Amino acid sequence: MKLIKTSFFRAITAVIVGVLLITYREEIITWLTISIGILFFLSGLITCIIYFVTRNTESSEMNLDSAKSTPTFTPLFPLVGMGSLLLGLMLALMPNSFVNWMVYILGALLILGAIGQYVSLASIVKLVRISIFFWIMSSVIFLIGVVSIIKPMWIASDPLLIIGWSMILYGVVECVDTIKVMNTRRQITHMMNCQLSPVDDALEDYANGTVQESEVVETTKQREE
Repeated sequence: MKLIKTSFFRAITAVIVGVLLITYREEIITWLTISIGILFFLSGLITCIIYFVTRNTESSEMNLDSAKSTPTFTPLFPLVGMGSLLLGLMLALMPNSFVNWMVYILGALLILGAIGQYVSLASIVKLVRISIFFWIMSSVIFLIGVVSIIKPMWIASDPLLIIGWSMILYGVVECVDTIKVMNTRRQITHMMNCQLSPVDDALEDYANGTVQESEVVETTKQREE
């Protein structure tokens, strides 16, 4: 759940940055660069901290979850979060050096964000059917990021406007993807708990001496079938 919250926070940060780029794209001055840097830094820092805390917590509970056969979801390495942290630090500390490179930097961040969305979708594609809409939106974000780096002249008319809208699109898609992943995990956990319930009850009755061992074995076989 903590990782879900960081995804929403990262998405909101992207939307805010997109709005700033659209609104003040003709006034890209030091304070705006520093503001964007601080937003990226906070987003990346919180994402990385929660990732390591969640990973350590899940590692300590792994044996208990395995004993209960409860599905566990290993948190993905925060690639986008790490990139946001480093980018934010550089923008906040050296704003004047990065104003001319803003388009390239934001394009690279869009690419990292799209890759992160691909990884999130791939983690649940074997468990639930994913609409092609999710893949198309992530691909659009990825392509805009690539174009802004390799062929910036294609968006030379107003690159920050295009990237600003792309950041907003990324934020919206990230929210939708996160909700999709969250619902999928809840459904899988609910299904596993429903399957385990009869076996757990039978084991408890056997421990209390109210049922025979053969009945416990039969209940286990029925669940496996």
